[in-house]
Amino acid sequence: MGNRMWMIRGDGGKLYDDFRDKQIVGIGWSQLAPLVKPGLSRTQLLALYQEADPLTKLGTARSGVSQVWRFVNEIQKGDWVITYSPANRTYLLGKVTSDFQYHPEWVEEGMGIARQVKWNTQEIDRDRLSVATKNTLGSTLTVFQLPEYASEELLQDKKPTVDAITHNPTATDEDEVVSDPLRDVESLAREGIKDRVNGLDPKEMEYLVAGVLRSMGYKTQVSPVGPDRGKDIIASPDGFGFENPRIVVEVKHRREQMGSQQIRSFIGGRHKDDRGLYVSTGALRKMLAMKPTVRRYL
Repeated sequence: MGNRMWMIRGDGGKLYDDFRDKQIVGIGWSQLAPLVKPGLSRTQLLALYQEADPLTKLGTARSGVSQVWRFVNEIQKGDWVITYSPANRTYLLGKVTSDFQYHPEWVEEGMGIARQVKWNTQEIDRDRLSVATKNTLGSTLTVFQLPEYASEELLQDKKPTVDAITHNPTATDEDEVVSDPLRDVESLAREGIKDRVNGLDPKEMEYLVAGVLRSMGYKTQVSPVGPDRGKDIIASPDGFGFENPRIVVEVKHRREQMGSQQIRSFIGGRHKDDRGLYVSTGALRKMLAMKPTVRRYL
């Protein structure tokens, strides 16, 4: 298949920048990394793993060995690979350009078992993908092959049909079942919550933020639709804004990054006793370069 694609995920997305900067993709399993060779069977790899780390549970060892074996033996030059950054909610897509390589200098970083990759310059926004593809990409395995409908959407922006989803499940085998299914429940739940939050419209997002503030004991006023001069929500202990702290909230629900100019505009109309809360679902760039007199309001 010309569009064969593999997800390679670093722990919590922490290897995303390393993959991009080094033009590689890699996995850990430091016990196995020095011992892995192309052509070894899964049984041989399992024996090596158990010898190197006899305290590892059998299910954990089998799952790890199966994913290492796939990375070394099944992934081929010309295959597509994809990795994810939970912090940015973006995917990096690229093509494998080398055979398996062992890099002892990267073992400590969790990518001693590696391949060279030519990454695309354009990242893929998770919020643009269909629910089916997002669910597929949410698997907790470190290495797995994506079904054809998911790779077609990622490469061609072709949304999957119900029939395609039904007849093209994610390719796994019994050895790849996660030995501890509760291990990644928190990270999966976080991604699910992010998906729901990013699906809200701007007004719904304001009500969500107001609800969070009320859960913290504040009384809130949400501005009606229309010009609000940077005051989407006003929160205070008494609900009138007489008691301190009086918190003025601006909510920006968008994908684009926010810069220092937007922040300065927000604090420009604040009273010296106000507390400002700027909520953005887009990243805030170069915030640390702002003056302390600006940062103290946030």
